[in-house]
Amino acid sequence: MTAQERRTVASLSLLYCFRMLGLFMVLPLLALYAADLPDATPTLIGLTLGMYGLANALLQIPLGWLSDKVGRKPVIIAGLAIFAVGSIIAGMADSVMGIIVGRTLQGAGAISGTLMALVADLTRAEQRTKAMAVVGMSIGLSFAVALILGPVMAALGGLPTVFWFTAALAGSGIVILILLVPPSPPVMSVEHTEAGVSLW
Repeated sequence: MTAQERRTVASLSLLYCFRMLGLFMVLPLLALYAADLPDATPTLIGLTLGMYGLANALLQIPLGWLSDKVGRKPVIIAGLAIFAVGSIIAGMADSVMGIIVGRTLQGAGAISGTLMALVADLTRAEQRTKAMAVVGMSIGLSFAVALILGPVMAALGGLPTVFWFTAALAGSGIVILILLVPPSPPVMSVEHTEAGVSLW
C-alpha cells in the first residue's frame, strides 16, 4: 500500500472501530438495565434491542444510493451525527420508549455500506482485499474491547453513561473523517461506464 492508502485505511478502521465499539458496549447491558425502568415489559425490551437492526437494515441501501449521488463523506458525517443524536436521546431517556426512540435513530445512521464503499474508492484494486481485512479486524477488536469496557462504563454511571460515551465516539468519528480521510473520487454513473449500457 502507498502511504496515503495506509493512512486512509487506518483512519477508516479507527472510525469503524469507534462506531462499532459504542454499539457493542450497549448490547450486553441493555436488557439488564432497561428491566429496571418503570414501563419495562419483555416486548418493549425486545424492541429496544431490535429497532436498531430494523432501522439499519431498511436504510443501508437508500443511504448507499444517496452516497453515489452526493458523495461518501457527507452521508457518513450525517449518519454519524444521527447516530450521536440517537445516543444522546437514549442517554437522557427515563423510560423504555425513550430508549427505543434513541436506538431507532442510532440504527438510522446506517453507514456501514457507505464506509466500505469509501474504503474501496480510496484503495487500488490490488490492495482492496487487504484494506477490507484490516477494517474487518477493527470490528473484531472493537467487539473484544466492548465486552471489557462496557461493564466498566456502566459501573461508573449506568446505561446512560454508556450511551453518552457512544455519542462521544460518534463525534470523534466525524473529526477523524474530516481531518484524516481524503475525499473520494466522484462515482461514475452506470450510463457512463465503459460498457455504456444503462441498467435503468
